[in-house]
Amino acid sequence: MAQLSDDCFAFGGPMMSVDEAVGLIATRVTAIADLETIALAEADGRILANDILAPLPLPPFTNSAVDGYAVASRDLPKDAEQAFTISGRLQAGAAANAPISPGHAVRIFTGAPMPDGADTVFMQEDVRVDGDKVVVPAGLKPGANVRPAGEDIPLGHAALQRGKRLRPQDVALAAAFGLVRLDVIRRIRVAVFSTGDELVSPGERRAAPQLFDSNRFMLMAMLRRLGCDVSDLGILRDEPASLARALKDVAGNHDLILTTGGVSTGEEDHVKAGVESVGRLVLWRMAIKPGRPVAMGIIGGTPFIGLPGNPVASFVTFVHVVRPTILALSGGAPEPLVPMPVRAEFTYKKKIGRREYVRVNLRKAPDGMLEAIKFPREGAGLLSSLVDTDGLVELGEQIARVEPGQSVGFLSYASLI
Repeated sequence: MAQLSDDCFAFGGPMMSVDEAVGLIATRVTAIADLETIALAEADGRILANDILAPLPLPPFTNSAVDGYAVASRDLPKDAEQAFTISGRLQAGAAANAPISPGHAVRIFTGAPMPDGADTVFMQEDVRVDGDKVVVPAGLKPGANVRPAGEDIPLGHAALQRGKRLRPQDVALAAAFGLVRLDVIRRIRVAVFSTGDELVSPGERRAAPQLFDSNRFMLMAMLRRLGCDVSDLGILRDEPASLARALKDVAGNHDLILTTGGVSTGEEDHVKAGVESVGRLVLWRMAIKPGRPVAMGIIGGTPFIGLPGNPVASFVTFVHVVRPTILALSGGAPEPLVPMPVRAEFTYKKKIGRREYVRVNLRKAPDGMLEAIKFPREGAGLLSSLVDTDGLVELGEQIARVEPGQSVGFLSYASLI
């Protein structure tokens, strides 16, 4: 079971910065130790449990990088074109049966192993064939158009490291080594609740003053993209005792409890009281907009995170609190978000000391530069502002104002999970 240190928070004090929150999570969450072995085809998105040392060099043999004619560099013409006798033909997958003879060339195709003694390949478009001879130009450098064994990855190299969240290209590398099964960290088990009497699940009867619950489904989708095993536990009503019982019941068989809504300080925000009755809760007042009210605590040794109820705030705080927590729980390597510089096409004012995220679309300007176009409305409850935009512009704590033409950092939604 995952653990969260219970000495890492304190009530009150100034609002915590985003970087402080992420750093605290990384240092105080203890990763689970449970491993499982899975088929290579199922490895995308999983956290690698052990280093993979190259069991063979890549490529495993020296081969041609082009279709052409293989020769020995000792025979290369220096000042004028020269004719070589064509003495063989090698396709990819075929083995060379004999070493190359002086003054001879072998017709070779991309990926085919180089014959013994040959170390240079002329591209077929640079030569002309005359009967059983090929005429090659002068000036080609020794070793041209050849891929040496181990050029990509040498034998024994730490090609994939423990803690890496595997991507399709990582799976391809493991396949190139001939691996069929990989050891990975088991999936993080996350219990997800929404809170609030004003919510009903899609498909249920909705009273006039109620809303269909959308946050829970957004968060579950984001968790699954991070490789989690998600338990959909529905909606907790605004009653502290029943809320506390539900949270306590799931703590023993989950690695993380995640709720949305009810973490502010209003009279009907019951998450704080409910959690404190069965565990320990520290309310983070993060210096972030949208999304200041975020709760984190411990219930029976299991981390608890409560996100804001507004969907945009819930989305943004998931990225900066839940995402690094999932990586820490799974022993994954940190995956810092690196904004891409783009040009602002909008004016914006903000408070010093707070990090803010502006929903934007990208377009290519007439001069070829990418411009960020601000969504016309700013409410944290506007799902359309997430659906109809390309990503977020990140404005750091020291920025007070943005003017058109200024360089700003853009985070695409795809990069956030």
